[in-house]
Amino acid sequence: MENQKDMTFREVMDYIEELKAYGSVPGLTNIENLCDKLGNPQQTLKFVHIAGTNGKGSTLAFISEILKEAGYRTGRYISPTLFEYRERIQVNNRPISKKELCRQMTILKRICGELVEEGKPHPTAFEIETAMAFQYFKEQDCQVVVLETGLGGLLDATNVISNTLAAVFASISLDHMGILGKSLQEIAENKAGIMKPRAAAVALKGEREVISVLQKKAEQLNIPFIMADSSDVSGIKRSLQKQNFSYKEYKNLTIALAGSYQIENAILAIETVKLLGEKGFTIPEKAVYKGLENTCWPGRFQILSKRPYFIADGAHNRDGAKRLAETIRFYFTNRKIIYIIGILRDKEQGEILRATCPLAAQVLTVPTKGERGLSAYELACMAREYHANVTAADSVEEAVEMAYLFADKDTVIVAFGSLSYLGGLIQIVENINAEKGRNDIGRDSHGKQREN
Repeated sequence: MENQKDMTFREVMDYIEELKAYGSVPGLTNIENLCDKLGNPQQTLKFVHIAGTNGKGSTLAFISEILKEAGYRTGRYISPTLFEYRERIQVNNRPISKKELCRQMTILKRICGELVEEGKPHPTAFEIETAMAFQYFKEQDCQVVVLETGLGGLLDATNVISNTLAAVFASISLDHMGILGKSLQEIAENKAGIMKPRAAAVALKGEREVISVLQKKAEQLNIPFIMADSSDVSGIKRSLQKQNFSYKEYKNLTIALAGSYQIENAILAIETVKLLGEKGFTIPEKAVYKGLENTCWPGRFQILSKRPYFIADGAHNRDGAKRLAETIRFYFTNRKIIYIIGILRDKEQGEILRATCPLAAQVLTVPTKGERGLSAYELACMAREYHANVTAADSVEEAVEMAYLFADKDTVIVAFGSLSYLGGLIQIVENINAEKGRNDIGRDSHGKQREN
């Protein structure tokens, strides 16, 4: 059986599509069964485990970039991805190769068959991907893995791990209430489930009811609880290309990500790597500076082009929408704003539209795909409750064309909502830029912004 021929990349992609039928199943039984068959690779690894409603990905990017700069072989596990499936499993910013993905998935598919024959449930796509990531990181000799939860914390498949160095909490707000809980306290309790004995907890200072839940859990486990407090930030200078600030002993730091909330994610990363320093990891000060400055995270207030500005942002819940609106107000006061919006069916469309629509001159809606998809027409009907000038586009391509038609060089086009369509939109805008030979901002193969 071990000598069976590996699946092709197309077969792997088809198999992943088939796995969607198994949906999302909270709980650790399936992932424990899978990992057990693999020899429990997660037990050989050390983890920084990140939970939160918004900012998980950016915080992960900052932490893993600092660790890489400090010389550590660092695994990253993220979801969802923006451009390509393989992005979710990376070592030192390099996605898993197609050949390796095919080899790993062939093994996992066989194991899933064995589990079904034993009368056990078929694992979900996310459970299979998580187990595969652990196996790959073990084989790649990763010294530390920065791990993002899929949904919640306590019953998330990533929580099968035990060797947690730091449980990190980005901004926690209301989202996925049907699964995680109806109140902030319930959601925080769910996410607090990633804390482990012998770990330490690091949280962004936020809502009092959230912090009290996290502190209480840390006290129960008798582990340190550290807070990154934005009131300790000073000397902030902002432009669309970079932000400068100081935090505690770190003076004149630079990040290349726009948006005030990215400074919060950066200080959360700083507190996390300081903690890792206390746990035996050598993190030189220059690695913190260079790691923060080199961090890029596509789809988070990412400038795709100028004249007109075209920005892509993954705001897909009420807190993200409020933060996006704040950022637009800061950078683009009194500018004409055109929105392209696509939101999944299980999100709080009304809250997102209420927070953002007042700033726009024109709203274009696009369809989102899959079982959770929402048609452009349905979203347009919702948006008309908050804005008088709403048009449903048949496709993302059409919305981009319409936005450019409606825009002059001083207009700002902002595409936001579900990451499921933003990757395609970014590529469409990049292709238009390339065809027109615009001297605009683009993205290299690793997601870094660059001048074309």
